[in-house]
Amino acid sequence: MPMRADTGQPGEDAAAGPGGFACGPLTCRPALARNSLPIGIGAGSVKRPETIAALNRGDGDAESAGEGRGHMGKRGIQLAKPAGGVRGTALMAAVVACAVTAAPVRAQLQEERAVLVRGEITGTLPASRGWSGEAGGSGHPLMSPQAILAAASNFQNCIAQLWPQAARRGVSWQTFQAYTGDLEPDLHIMDLLDAQPEFTKSLWDYLDLLVNDARIAAGREILAKYQPVFAAVEKAYGVDRHVIAAIWGIESNFGSAIGERPVLQSTATLACIGRRQDYFREEFLSALEIVHRGDVRPDRLKGSWAGAFGPTQFMPTAFKRYAVDFDGDGRRDVVDSIPDVIASTANNLRMDGWIAGQTWGYEVVVPQGFNYLWADRSRQLSLQEWQRLGVQRVGGKVFPRPTDRAYLLVPAGARGPAFLMLNNFRVIMRYNPAEAYALAIGHLADRLRGEGPLGQPWPRDERVLSLGERYEMQQRLALHGFDVGEPDGRFGAKTRAAIREFQLRTGLIPDGFASTQVLDRLRAQ
Repeated sequence: MPMRADTGQPGEDAAAGPGGFACGPLTCRPALARNSLPIGIGAGSVKRPETIAALNRGDGDAESAGEGRGHMGKRGIQLAKPAGGVRGTALMAAVVACAVTAAPVRAQLQEERAVLVRGEITGTLPASRGWSGEAGGSGHPLMSPQAILAAASNFQNCIAQLWPQAARRGVSWQTFQAYTGDLEPDLHIMDLLDAQPEFTKSLWDYLDLLVNDARIAAGREILAKYQPVFAAVEKAYGVDRHVIAAIWGIESNFGSAIGERPVLQSTATLACIGRRQDYFREEFLSALEIVHRGDVRPDRLKGSWAGAFGPTQFMPTAFKRYAVDFDGDGRRDVVDSIPDVIASTANNLRMDGWIAGQTWGYEVVVPQGFNYLWADRSRQLSLQEWQRLGVQRVGGKVFPRPTDRAYLLVPAGARGPAFLMLNNFRVIMRYNPAEAYALAIGHLADRLRGEGPLGQPWPRDERVLSLGERYEMQQRLALHGFDVGEPDGRFGAKTRAAIREFQLRTGLIPDGFASTQVLDRLRAQ
């Protein structure tokens, strides 16, 4: 699931704005120290869960880079270099010893780890854990204990073999040696990579957690403090400042939960160990490019277990594509330069297809007897056409751009709120491919601009299915001849379509919502 950068801004007259920026005709530079990101703004600041961005599309879809966005805490296993050069044997022994002593950790991880899976979360993770020594929940052969141990013993050779690729990218031998010579794998990441919590929180609990009074107040303070920067970026890139602020707030709680793991160590670990080496090899090499070019100081290049860094959580490859030097100092610093953070995030959204002047979506009311087969991402109509089907904005408000095209989303089924989602909602999902995440961003952006809470209630009496029940539902749907892809407990487009068809066949409202009622009906068949 994609992960991106921080901010930037141009200036107007040579005057200091409320955010402390001395602005000239072409640039706007911080008048104070660069490392002035707000930390813990507001008395009620809430530290966000560790893997708010740990999202995979269900039904066998490709896994998102967003799997690693979020605050992760300190490094896991630290393996000292053995004397005498018998590195592989000593490393293996240290890993085995840690695995034995960490046997109870896996159970605790299930209870304490916070993982967002298509918009549902659970718990929080203590700062530091060792590797559990157990196979990953994915069942992938590279996630078996034997494969992890073997790859860990070969870690230094794996890193050394990446030197030719680093050199082709312009990384010097001096830089490569300086930042890889002492690298050791952080094997706790293997537990995080394959985390599969049994119990999750509902979409409405997720929104309650992220779009709360403390975060709204902190976001409004940020918008006021850096108003000249936001205004300049909005003018330059055409991206709504409230959406950028919402991303900043949800990704890192406005800079207070950026992550503490060294990005080079995390991406190096994942580039050489586990089931996603091809993907993370590119992230590791891109991280080397960042330190070689001096955009971000090495001691400040810290982030999530998957390598996302900065207030808006850029992955290294996303940094290469989208980061900009908006303060004009010659560096694209998406960690400590507020202008670079804001502008880079805006550039990311613009390059992903953001339409200037368009919002993300609207909360709507559907009429009695509505055919919920229309609630499908593939069915895009103009807002005028939706109105002709009886779909209206909450509170009787008008659609300001009636020719915009949208699809109908009912994330909690017929008993919950409904939304018409525009192009910009899809753009937010390219930043992180989960509807729950994009909905939280859009709703927080609306609250930051002064709009009220959602007008329709959530079905708070609805029990969320456990991971085991999700597997069971997919398996039972498959037994009834529905195509759900490979059952994995994660519900994507195929599973939703299968649920909708089953509901239609059995006389239920075909809203595609995975309720206990649907599971009970499947069990009774």
